[in-house]
Amino acid sequence: MEPSPLTHQPRPEVFQPKIVRLYEALFKDDEDAAPEKPEGFWKEFFLLRPDRASLKRMLDDTPVGDLLHLSAQTRQLFIKAVQALRQPYGVGDLHALDTLSTFMTCVLGKRYTNPSSDIIEVLAGLDQIDTVFGHFVAALEGLIRNGRGPGVECCPNGVGHVQDQAEGRSNCTYTADLERRAVEVALAVASGAYQTSLLTYFIQRDLFPAIISCIQSQSLLETSGDETRITRPFMLLGLLANYNKFEFQNPYQMRLNDFVNERVIKDIVKGVGKTCQKLRDQYIDVQEDLPEGWTLANTLNKIGLGAIAPRGKPPPKPVYDADTAKRMFAELPGEEAAVLLATYDFAHANKLFSLELVAGSPAEDSPFASFISLTSYLLQHAHLSSRTTLYCHLNLMVFRLLIEDPVLCKRMCSDESKVPVRLCRQRSPYLPLVRSERVVATAVMDTMIDAINHNLRRRLDVGLYTLCVGILLRIISYMSRSRTRLQYHWADLFRSLLGLIRFLTTYASDLKGLSHINTLLDHVVNLLALGLSAGETFLPTPAAYDDLFYKVVETGEVLVKFRDTYGLANRASNSIDTLVSVSIHYKEMLGTDGSKATKGKRTGGQLTSLQVAEVIKQGYETLSIQAKEGLDSWEKYREADERTLLKKMGRQAVGDVGVLISR
Repeated sequence: MEPSPLTHQPRPEVFQPKIVRLYEALFKDDEDAAPEKPEGFWKEFFLLRPDRASLKRMLDDTPVGDLLHLSAQTRQLFIKAVQALRQPYGVGDLHALDTLSTFMTCVLGKRYTNPSSDIIEVLAGLDQIDTVFGHFVAALEGLIRNGRGPGVECCPNGVGHVQDQAEGRSNCTYTADLERRAVEVALAVASGAYQTSLLTYFIQRDLFPAIISCIQSQSLLETSGDETRITRPFMLLGLLANYNKFEFQNPYQMRLNDFVNERVIKDIVKGVGKTCQKLRDQYIDVQEDLPEGWTLANTLNKIGLGAIAPRGKPPPKPVYDADTAKRMFAELPGEEAAVLLATYDFAHANKLFSLELVAGSPAEDSPFASFISLTSYLLQHAHLSSRTTLYCHLNLMVFRLLIEDPVLCKRMCSDESKVPVRLCRQRSPYLPLVRSERVVATAVMDTMIDAINHNLRRRLDVGLYTLCVGILLRIISYMSRSRTRLQYHWADLFRSLLGLIRFLTTYASDLKGLSHINTLLDHVVNLLALGLSAGETFLPTPAAYDDLFYKVVETGEVLVKFRDTYGLANRASNSIDTLVSVSIHYKEMLGTDGSKATKGKRTGGQLTSLQVAEVIKQGYETLSIQAKEGLDSWEKYREADERTLLKKMGRQAVGDVGVLISR
């Protein structure tokens, strides 16, 4: 091999960065090597740009047993990296954060026999873990809060400052990078050590003020549309707030209750909205579902004059076959969906956040419109994976929390809430397409109806259906009490509810034994009974009210079978007798039970739909609806009731964050 003319050393076959040679020297298992690397080694180590791919490959290829055998080297790396964070020189702290992010992701991602004790052995040893990890968490807190902090040169590369006039603090892009990468390291630890005792160091330290300060400073630099500068710290908050929150009083949960910084909340809501839009667009990239409107170019193409059609239109998206599309949908949403866990926690604990989510930014890019839109896409594909199902449940619980607040529900049902909302149309049956602005509550109801129509399975997700029907019940209960009438395709709503009753009746043998099925049955029956008994208070026209009665009468035989199959008449928690009595009343008038009440009115042995509608109007005079009291009442949300599901959701979010950070 020809030697280098400069060093007279043989040239390597492939160029290898100096930092990779240092990795190899550090992790070399050589008994003759010095037990500790000299200080000069570490100075050079952290001044060189990390090769994260090489470090990751090296650590991933090291079995757990070998890693424990190399604990002297791994401890040196961790302790010296923490020292570089606490006593920065040049860009050493930035490089130390990059190194720690990869190192912690790989080390914590391995399967240990005794996770807590083995990880402690790799990082610091049992006798030093309190001191070393305490310094590590303290250093992260300082970096997340202030970057390098006051009194330390913050711009080794001479990067300019951005001044926050409102808070009187200065910032620079280098400091912002430090904050962002410190959050990345904290996320790597929080996701990797979630099932170990190491996370208690983050609980004891209380990083909440630092994370909020980070969000505030990062929002100053969010000019490139990179919402992750806001959402990554928010994800970290979500993971920490969910850590063993049912086992002890989590301090982050208490912080959420008391937080009132409106500016930061606005920034968080905007970040959540942009993330929801990004996640929604992943579904659209698989299958474009919006009917294409008229354009001059389309018309010219159809008549063979495409050559003179105006240019500038983006190329069409690829069209996938059904199996490929299904496989791609099953992998969605992206890992960024972990931000929805923190969104739920804030909505549950903080009224100001909920108000900003619902009432803020009434524009085309409204965060709440994006949240509704994403939920509609999640729900149409909920059956494809347990992961998607969990995120569906989480978003539905957010809707429930918002709607149970009368102030927010009033806002959602008012004209002030009007925004355009893109809802999923990737599977039939389709609801009417609404392109213009609409009252937010109607978009939520469409989302619930789509969920009911597209997730009917013999192994029914009872929890998901109970949430969907319960949300409809709460919205319509509010509209009934407040006498709010919205222009809406009510016929589709009642058709879907009665279709659900048909499904429940047809597959009763598969469904009767499912947990909490009785709650779902009561919700469906009581919602229809509420429509019959109080429809004039929320339905916009008499025709809509007549149509509901027509549908109930049409489903009369199914309702009787439904009642008998599930023994609903024996339970006082529903109003099935109201539905059955209305059906019987009109069937007597129509003569479909063998009577002659309508003799002489039939044409060819059958009544026309117009004649039936006329009979329904006449029947109001003799109809007496004996509905049970409290049809418009419901139980308020209790988080403890969803403990099992939220624990599963926490584990799923932790897994998604781990994948996100490991990229």
